[in-house]
Amino acid sequence: MALNSFEKSKAAMAKGEKQLAGGVNSNFRAGVAPVPLVIDRGEGAYLIDVDGNRHVDYYLGMGPIILGHNPPTVIEAAKRQLDKGILFASQVEAEFEAADWVKKLVPCAERVRFAGSGTEVVQAGFRLARAATGRNIVAKFEGHYHGWLDNVLISNSPSLEAAGPADAPNIVPLSPGQDPAAYQNMAVLPWNNLEAVQKRLAKRDVAALIMEPAMCNTSAIQPKAGYLEGVRKACTDTGTILIFDEVITGFRVSAGGAQKVFGVTPDLATFGKAIANGFPVAALAGRADLMDLLVPGKVVHGGTYNGHPVTMAATVATLKELAKGDVYRTIEKNGKRLMEGIGTILRDHQVPNRIQGFPGIFHVALGTSEPITDYRDSLKTDKARFLKLTRAMVERGVRVLDRGAWFMSGAHDDAVIDRTLEVVEDSVRSALR
Repeated sequence: MALNSFEKSKAAMAKGEKQLAGGVNSNFRAGVAPVPLVIDRGEGAYLIDVDGNRHVDYYLGMGPIILGHNPPTVIEAAKRQLDKGILFASQVEAEFEAADWVKKLVPCAERVRFAGSGTEVVQAGFRLARAATGRNIVAKFEGHYHGWLDNVLISNSPSLEAAGPADAPNIVPLSPGQDPAAYQNMAVLPWNNLEAVQKRLAKRDVAALIMEPAMCNTSAIQPKAGYLEGVRKACTDTGTILIFDEVITGFRVSAGGAQKVFGVTPDLATFGKAIANGFPVAALAGRADLMDLLVPGKVVHGGTYNGHPVTMAATVATLKELAKGDVYRTIEKNGKRLMEGIGTILRDHQVPNRIQGFPGIFHVALGTSEPITDYRDSLKTDKARFLKLTRAMVERGVRVLDRGAWFMSGAHDDAVIDRTLEVVEDSVRSALR
């Protein structure tokens, strides 16, 4: 199988590093082997880089692209709004229509507020919970990601030595420069351990408990049977606001998010990524009594670009398409086929592996075949070997996240899956022999 060359991407990155710090505008785009790609355009399930290489794309913008790159209905909706104007510092009807679609689709959504990023709406949820309860502490889980701000960028990916006891994890900041005062009112708990949650919440001093309802930032870990239901009851019993961070799972695992899939309704939920198929939109949704604290004169929430007319038009167009259900049926069928195909190839080559998650967002790990049920289980996988595999795959035209996450879109059809499995087979033979 012919291998791609990336000379133009390398040259562009070398030049870009003289203008942009590190050559990127997000640290999570740096350090990708053999080089961070410079992309020219996207088409359906494919990206075309500046060297002209055509890649089957499983990054999908780190999750937002659910309909495929450049779906006509979304592009046309954004263009129609651009013809009317860009920004008005007022409301447009698309805001109300977008919120109405969120309310129709998401179980917890009695009211909605839009913003520009998941990081922002997470903070808005914390502020609401503290205002509603009069408490200050927010509890999160080891291995869960809720944005890059100082108070929540803790215990995302600590070493086992730094992490502390499994049943009472340490708070471990991720970045130099974080203000320790910002996370002094945060608590960190182990995931999938109901007893630890019940014990911590029993103190009745926690304003909010925030979680990814499935750990899609770490190994696509699903909750154990009864876990979400138990957490829901513990929050209700102790007056703790339950927040689901559905920035990844929302509108990706189903039109109603993970809360619809698992049948557990939080008090508040945050959304982003797939909500607008790549346009910068996020949402906070939840109980009316909590959300209505955001009325003027009470809890402050603002933002110049919140409810941006162009992004709201894209949101409406995206949610209309997702509400039809065809996209999810395609992803269900082809995602399952891809997961099974990768597993078969790896087993045929005697490569221990664990593939788990949802058809629309799953994780491939090497070095273990055991279920991964929490962050510390994920540390047992062979990440160095998986990196060898991803490098071999991108050289052959399939782009997969180094951390092992695979995102699917409605544009990943049978031909795309066929091509992907051919590349996986050749890459395993080359890189893992």
